[in-house]
Amino acid sequence: MTQLMGRPILGLPSELDSRSPLADLLAGVRTALLTLSVVAVPVFGLWVLAPYGDDSAQGAAGTAFGLWLLGHGAPLARGPEAAPVTITPLLLTVVISVLLVRAGRRLARRARGRGFVRWRSPLAMYAGYQLVAAAAVAQCADPEAALCSRAVPDLLAVAALTAGTLGYGLWVGLGRPGQLPRLPLPEALWPSDGAEPVALRALAGWGAALLAGGGAVFLAAVLLGSAGQSAQRLGGDTAGWLGMLLACLTLVPNALLWSAGYALGPGFTVGAGSHAGPLGTRLGAVPDFPLLAVLPERRGADWHLLVGVAPAAAAVVAALLLGRAATRWSISQTAVVAAVTALAAAPLGMLAGWSCGGALGVRRMSELGPVPWQFGLAQSAWLLAVAVPGAVLARWWHTRGGPGPVVRVRAGAYRLVCRLAA
Repeated sequence: MTQLMGRPILGLPSELDSRSPLADLLAGVRTALLTLSVVAVPVFGLWVLAPYGDDSAQGAAGTAFGLWLLGHGAPLARGPEAAPVTITPLLLTVVISVLLVRAGRRLARRARGRGFVRWRSPLAMYAGYQLVAAAAVAQCADPEAALCSRAVPDLLAVAALTAGTLGYGLWVGLGRPGQLPRLPLPEALWPSDGAEPVALRALAGWGAALLAGGGAVFLAAVLLGSAGQSAQRLGGDTAGWLGMLLACLTLVPNALLWSAGYALGPGFTVGAGSHAGPLGTRLGAVPDFPLLAVLPERRGADWHLLVGVAPAAAAVVAALLLGRAATRWSISQTAVVAAVTALAAAPLGMLAGWSCGGALGVRRMSELGPVPWQFGLAQSAWLLAVAVPGAVLARWWHTRGGPGPVVRVRAGAYRLVCRLAA
């Protein structure tokens, strides 16, 4: 009894320091509602500012749930013809992913070192998130809703994004256990001292620099295009202005990837039979929307080829990152690591090209965004052409003062001169 009274009140034994699956389930529901609030607050704010007579709170809630599902990459439909809406507003996807990663990191910090049995906590949180997703799908099941859900693909899309981001948060929160698998290549071609993290850093540097270049191209298109005139023409009351502004903001990451595709060379499609690229542009009728008003002219100009500076600079960034770490590698190993990095950019580019495109309807608006396989292969081509020789050159630059034949000859001559002087 004395020992029990001497324990601190907040220092519970490990057997009692546990959470029930219900608590983790509710944590998943709370995380889902937090991500939903990112969409619901602006939607209901616009509904309050512009209370139309034929619109109700239930309709605004359906729109919020639909946009939330769309932010997870879920395909929706609109109108009596069930026109497909598959373009994902990537800004919503980024915000949702960040919140899910943070939830996974908090869960990992709380459950660190408690054994495999604690995996029931992530599974319970995952199940709670999917319960909210099922409610959102049920809310948008009405065919007459502004955004109509498709139960099976929508739930699968939410499940995939949640599993990936929550799992990544757990992996980061647990200290990134395990090592990256080594490529089955001979040591003469692939270093044995951890080239995989270097390749990942080079890929990350390439992606960040390419997005920055796409941002520069997009900014130039906004300044030279007629986006402001389009917004002024479409803008009405306060709710209309705010709604159009929010719609444009959610699609800015998509526009950056489209601009990156334009700079890479393949360009992107703006409807069936239309294409925009640095070598020429052919456009049909497009919706009157500010982001579509920045499209280039129908006939390509010579200065449009200057956008190739963006991927070239991004490839140089990847080459510098590889060359800095290649001082302990041979020339052949450096070239192979750079080539593998370039080839690994293709599937990642295909995924990025697929995520930023889609459809907004049938016929003309059924194809929007860069073609995924062209977007990915163009990235590998730029890296193979610039990053591979650039990494070898950067390696030579960093090792030019190291022990080599010239240094040994100079050292021998210096010793010979010293002996003769003695």
